[in-house]
Amino acid sequence: MLLIASKKTLLSWSSGKDSAYALQLLQKDPGIELLGLFTTINQKFERVAMHAVRLDLLKKQAYQIGLPLEIIEIPNPCSKEKYEVIMQGFIERCKFNKVEAIAFGDLYLEDVRSYREQQMQDSGIDCLFPCWGINTTEFSKSIIDLGIKAKISCLDPRFLDDSLAGHEYNKGFLEKLPITVDPCGENGEFHTFVYDSPSFAEPIRIQKGVTLKRDKFVFTDWVQRD
Repeated sequence: MLLIASKKTLLSWSSGKDSAYALQLLQKDPGIELLGLFTTINQKFERVAMHAVRLDLLKKQAYQIGLPLEIIEIPNPCSKEKYEVIMQGFIERCKFNKVEAIAFGDLYLEDVRSYREQQMQDSGIDCLFPCWGINTTEFSKSIIDLGIKAKISCLDPRFLDDSLAGHEYNKGFLEKLPITVDPCGENGEFHTFVYDSPSFAEPIRIQKGVTLKRDKFVFTDWVQRD
């Protein structure tokens, strides 16, 4: 019988729930050999871009998953040109390491998908979108039912009340969302930090830090608890 080699794949890891779900799908796919994770971080603040998750918690996630993590530092501020130079360097490293595919947790934003595919054009590396096209109402329920546990780490107060900052991503949270807000926050309404998942060896023990408003967003700090 002819055996087809699994595709050597990296996962773009945002530290949030969609990435955690994508990870589950990739781990169950016999056609995927998951090599590791990569994440862009704000170099100045040492936090995950937009999600604002601390670097030590990001590393703890990778440790619990049991996969190597490549951290891509993005200066603050950073021009589009500088960002693309940094990411092109990452793609070149992927090619050198024989990576065959990069997976993303995007759900339906065509412009985001097109941009990612454009970045990978002529690289010989495929773009995978394992969560693409899943109805976000059903997807949000599946995340919770699967046992992915997350906290709100960032929200846009133009769309959500400040009182939801730091809330558990659960059915109670979904019930409080305005009808105009995507239940997965795909339009940037909110971002999450996953502290437990079926992919984790153990939950990450965390406690809530300060909540503050910066650059028009409301951020809730999560810290590791001893």
